[in-house]
Amino acid sequence: MDRWTELELFVQVAETGSMSRAAEALDLSNAAASRHLSALEDRLGARLVERNTRRLYLTETGQEFYSRTKTVLADLKDAESAVNATALNPTGVLRVTASLSFAMHHVAPLLREYTQRYPNVTVHVESANRYLDIIDNNIDVAIRTREVEPDSNITVRRLGQTRRILAASPRYLAQHGRPQTLDDLQRHKLLIYTHANNPNELRFTRDGTSTTLNVKGLLESNDGQILRAAALDGMGILVQPTYILYEDMVAGRLVPVLDDWELPRLTINLAYPSRKHLSAKVRTFIDFMAEHFARMNYEQKWTGHFGVD
Repeated sequence: MDRWTELELFVQVAETGSMSRAAEALDLSNAAASRHLSALEDRLGARLVERNTRRLYLTETGQEFYSRTKTVLADLKDAESAVNATALNPTGVLRVTASLSFAMHHVAPLLREYTQRYPNVTVHVESANRYLDIIDNNIDVAIRTREVEPDSNITVRRLGQTRRILAASPRYLAQHGRPQTLDDLQRHKLLIYTHANNPNELRFTRDGTSTTLNVKGLLESNDGQILRAAALDGMGILVQPTYILYEDMVAGRLVPVLDDWELPRLTINLAYPSRKHLSAKVRTFIDFMAEHFARMNYEQKWTGHFGVD
């Protein structure tokens, strides 16, 4: 830092011809300015500025050094300006990964607004119903439903929480009846998501009571959209996060089942490589998603109850 101050002071002295004006421009005292100039000359082993009672002027060596130093400082300012411009106008390819369901419901609908704000960013969405390694796959931002990343080089930012619920179509419930107890589920057709933790084991809680139910599915899939389509078609009761089913529930296309029981909730997070200075494209996308989630009040919507059976 002192070296940069020495160079900036020297250029100011050369251009103003005054130690006091140079000191004022850099918000230094006259004594501090003199020390910086003396330190620069001592380090270089050369006299750069001649002083007399009336003025300061550059020596021949000082003239040559001024020419080079001015170019160096100008290049530095250009570099800083370029970085600032990039921060304000992010560029490049932004690689985002999320499950297919999350990408369809909560990434794709936002891309038009994001790219309108930041037209120099190209967004690449890698949908995957498994957790891709962020570093190995060159991912900028991953949207996950786990709270901790095994890699300490990954930063996690919480977006919100969501319930997992049981739901079925009105047609299915009209044909097969509505289960009134957890035991009733054993007589119903279930649609199971195979990438859930212990997919054939449902852990319920209510009023401090916990119950584990072993279940077998009529249909099993590693994709929530297949199960959602099957449920809408009246095939059975599915277990999925509210963030997938919320609009169907509000519209009445799906109806909650045993909604007074709680399944383990999921936390939705943004995960990205830990860096002291995030690239502008990553920072803007993270902030954009967080602002959208807060504005839409998703956590309150997704952790609420639709009604008690």
